[in-house]
Amino acid sequence: MNKSLNDAREFAAWATDAAFNAVLPAHCASCGKSVDAPGRLCGTCWQGVSFIGAPHCACCGIPFELPQDETTLCGPCMDSPPDYGRARSVFMYEGVGRDMVLAFKMADRTWLSRSLADWLVRAGGALLGNADVIVPVPLHRWRLFHRRYNQSAMLATAVARQSGVSLSVDLLQRVRHTPPQSRLGASERRQNVRGAFRLRPGREDVVAGQRVLLLDDVLTTGATASACVQALRGAGAVDVDVLTLARAPHPTN
Repeated sequence: MNKSLNDAREFAAWATDAAFNAVLPAHCASCGKSVDAPGRLCGTCWQGVSFIGAPHCACCGIPFELPQDETTLCGPCMDSPPDYGRARSVFMYEGVGRDMVLAFKMADRTWLSRSLADWLVRAGGALLGNADVIVPVPLHRWRLFHRRYNQSAMLATAVARQSGVSLSVDLLQRVRHTPPQSRLGASERRQNVRGAFRLRPGREDVVAGQRVLLLDDVLTTGATASACVQALRGAGAVDVDVLTLARAPHPTN
């Protein structure tokens, strides 16, 4: 999906939101109750979101239960460092946070993109400050055809607009149509997406020598992120960080 189409979709979502807010009260981004401003959460839903803050792993961003030095790594990152440099997420993939991600991703609640981007900019401030270009994780064309929009591209467009960081919305291509990752274990996920992504031919100049921020909706095992990072590093990116709305706990297999 090209940048102009994503811009048009985001503007349409903004215009629709603005039109409703002109005649109707603002509603909670999760449950729909009235709130004081568009895109906010009511008190009950706010308490149901597991926002991620310090202390957390310096690499993958998973939260720690006890105070830790800001350079501390979690066990999995020490045992098997990921392909990306750093990953940060807004909240854990559970409860109200999970419901919002699924509603945005699967239920056409695209008007949430601007509010979710606000949170992404705050959670990923350090990563955005280091980034030369934002790149969303792509969908395969057949999945894009059925879903009609790429949620990661919409978020990336909104984050780029708010942060001022350059955006390349169609830089990566998903060249294999793979089964949904949600049905697979950790090792199966890695195999499923191996070789599934590539840089769009002739676009190497966009990433060569650049620091890239890869943007997606959820970080689970990191298999999809790793496959994208490998494609970006293969094209000459010097650093790749990852920013997502949500992240799942470390897998057990």
